Amino acid sequence: MNPSRTEIRRTRSLGILLAIVCAGFVVAAIGALLVFVLVDGELPWAAVAVFALTALATVVTVWLAGWHLLAPADQPTPAQDASDVAIEAQRRLLDDVRHELKTPIAIVRGHLELMDAADPDDVATVREISTSELDRMTRLIGDIDLLASVEGDRFLTDDVDLDALTQRIADLVTMIPGHEWAVEPAEQTLIPGDRDRLLQAWLQLADNAAKHTPQGTAIELGSSLYAGAAQLWVRDHGPGIPPASRHRIFRRFDRGGRRRSAGGSGLGLAIVDAIAKGHGGRCTVSDTPGGGATFTIEIPLRSTARLPAPVRADDVVTQRKEIG
Repeated sequence: MNPSRTEIRRTRSLGILLAIVCAGFVVAAIGALLVFVLVDGELPWAAVAVFALTALATVVTVWLAGWHLLAPADQPTPAQDASDVAIEAQRRLLDDVRHELKTPIAIVRGHLELMDAADPDDVATVREISTSELDRMTRLIGDIDLLASVEGDRFLTDDVDLDALTQRIADLVTMIPGHEWAVEPAEQTLIPGDRDRLLQAWLQLADNAAKHTPQGTAIELGSSLYAGAAQLWVRDHGPGIPPASRHRIFRRFDRGGRRRSAGGSGLGLAIVDAIAKGHGGRCTVSDTPGGGATFTIEIPLRSTARLPAPVRADDVVTQRKEIG
């Protein structure tokens, strides 16, 4: 039986993704090996084994996740249309990843080609730069896997204790150094959602604020109920985000003009946006009074209010007679 066009596209997309991941690990291995050869150092085989196992586990994870996410629907239905959209999204992601990986590979290769092996300082500098870029590639691969998982998830909606969720984020942000954290108390109420995913998105916003604001500045977090939605917000006092850039900062690899040196992969806000949309909500950004940016995740609440019973004309007449 000949494979269908959808199956061919699925296999091709997965093959491209696996090739990119494998290429990243190969470049990392070559770069590390060259450093050891040039400095005439002893190669630790335990580190080689750990690297090989990590590479194998990553490839297997990407294969399993990719094969599941790219699976076609059984028959042409609205779900099939959604599957086609998902495949197109994965294709765009692969194009973005391919473009994004070119930079660290070019940096590592360029420094290795120009390195003076007889100069210990030059060797040490190139090793530091190469290690930094390879670490960034590793983070990038991890975030790609996370984004694919989030976009392909069907969130398990349950009752989430808003106060407990706020207390948990308060405990976690204290582990992010360099800032003064303040968490406003939350209302004791239940909201619909996937607790782990909401916590993940909220923590990502906090980490994003910490990376892009000056050391020592205050960052506030809080939650509230407003206009039929739960709001989880993070407010910083940094440079803020120009209004012209706000429409694109949630795109993959679009940092809104921010520098790469902040250490992010360019996928953090895309992950937050995917989680918010998976809950039927959205993530927005606005100005912080006095300067800075405020990010807000809005999650719609379930409608539990009972509509009033319709009033009949006969009832009104009867009530008026009784009053008279």
